[in-house]
Formats: sequence, structure tokens, C-alpha cells
Amino acid sequence: MNENLNLRQDELLIANQILDISLELAHTSGKRALEGRIAGLQNVETKSTSTDMVTEFDKATEKYIVEQIRARRPHDSIIGEEGAAYAGSSQYTWCIDPIDGTTNFLYALPSWSVSIGISDDSGQLVGVVYIPALDETFTAVRGQGAFLNNRSIRCNDTSDVSKALVCTGFSYSPEQRSKQSKRVSKFIHKIRDIRRFGAASVDICYVACGRLDAYFEENLHQWDIAAAELIAIEAGAKSGDFSGEASSPEEILIACPKVFKQLSEMIISSSLDQDNV
Repeated sequence: MNENLNLRQDELLIANQILDISLELAHTSGKRALEGRIAGLQNVETKSTSTDMVTEFDKATEKYIVEQIRARRPHDSIIGEEGAAYAGSSQYTWCIDPIDGTTNFLYALPSWSVSIGISDDSGQLVGVVYIPALDETFTAVRGQGAFLNNRSIRCNDTSDVSKALVCTGFSYSPEQRSKQSKRVSKFIHKIRDIRRFGAASVDICYVACGRLDAYFEENLHQWDIAAAELIAIEAGAKSGDFSGEASSPEEILIACPKVFKQLSEMIISSSLDQDNV
């Protein structure tokens, strides 16, 4: 829990109202997407590369969520992975990843989510990550702790990096994937093991609830981390870039606080080794 950013009563009331809306939209759209995937996909396209996929449910999910936000909170701004972009007059911005982990969705793997993050003038305010295939909902409001299906969660207290289970992700670019996998090979023998599940929001939430000890990735987008990073921070995890400075979609490391620095040093050292090859 981030006790330094506790909300005033009026702010908390608005945050909880936004949380309720986010939960309804994530659950409704996520269940529809799951039902559609079970019935079968009809329209699968590519985006940035031949392996960067988008389905009709990515687009339909975002369309539904955006329409509902516009109807209920017309003055808020909206950013969505599939192109939604509204500049509102309020201090609130909704950041939507309608299906995070589209490749998993395409292959009927359970690790995909509907991710909705809302920020205000002070930063991340509300986060909802719903995993329909597992019927798991991760939530957080700034300063109020993190929850999985309404039960309070905390990250692990791991202090020995050799016992840390670390998750990462790889670029859609084959060249970048090759570099990233070589970097991991430089320190995989110094940690418990590596996992790669394929959806940043899910991976980060797994750190929040103790299924992982750390997660790092680069070259993401705002919608990939907008909800989950708040959830992890509220669960006690430390967040930053690979050097320990402020996180960004370009570089994010989220870990149990006691192993953050050690992992940061490993990632930076391995990256420098790559640059010197």
C-alpha cells in the first residue's frame, strides 16, 4: 500500500465510483470475449509485425468499453491500444488494453486480460486487470492496497536473488527477441528460473500476488502497464526502470523490494555485455 498518497474522502469516493465502472466494463467485455473465443475466431489480422496479432474481439472489446466510458463519464480522456483517443476536460484519463496477450487469446491460452487503468493529476489512481479464462480480478485504488477477487494481496518477501522466480517478455521483432534472449542467458544461472507468459498486465499482477518475484520488459506501451503497475505497487512491490529510476513503458522492472537492486544490476550488466559484443 502506498500510504504516502492516501486520498481525501471526496477523492476516494470518486475513485471508488471509477473502480465500480471499471469492474463492470472489464467483466462484461472480458466474458463476451471469452465466449467469442470459445465459439471460434473469424477475423485475425497483423499489426506491427507478422506475429503481432489483433482479432475482432480486441476491437469489439475496446469499442464497448470506450462507448460506455463516453456515456458515463463524458469529460474524461481515453487512450486505447486499438486506436481510441479522446481528449477530455477532466483530470481523469482512462488507459485501455482490451485484450492484453492477444497471442495467448489466439491460441486459447488462459494468460490474457482486459486491463483498465485510470490516472489523475497525481498519477495512477485505479487499476483493474481481469483474466476471464481464470475468472480472476486484480484491483487497486491508490493508497488503498491491492486485491485479488476482493482478497488483500501482498508481494513476496524474497531477499535472496538466487531464489527469485523472474518473468520477462520479448519483442515482436525477431532481431530484438534474439538480443533479449541472449541477455537473459547471461544471468539465468544466478536466479531460480525464468518464466515468459506473454501478457504484461498478467505478469505484473502475478508479482503483486506472489506467483512471481519479479518481472521486467522493455518497449511496451502505456496501456500495457497502466493498471497492473499500480496493483503491484499497492501490493508492496518496487517499480522502476532497469537502472532503478522512474519506470516507463520503455523500461520497467517490478520486483520484491529486497531483490530489486540485485536484479537491476544483473539486467544492466547483461545489457552492457550485449552492447559490447
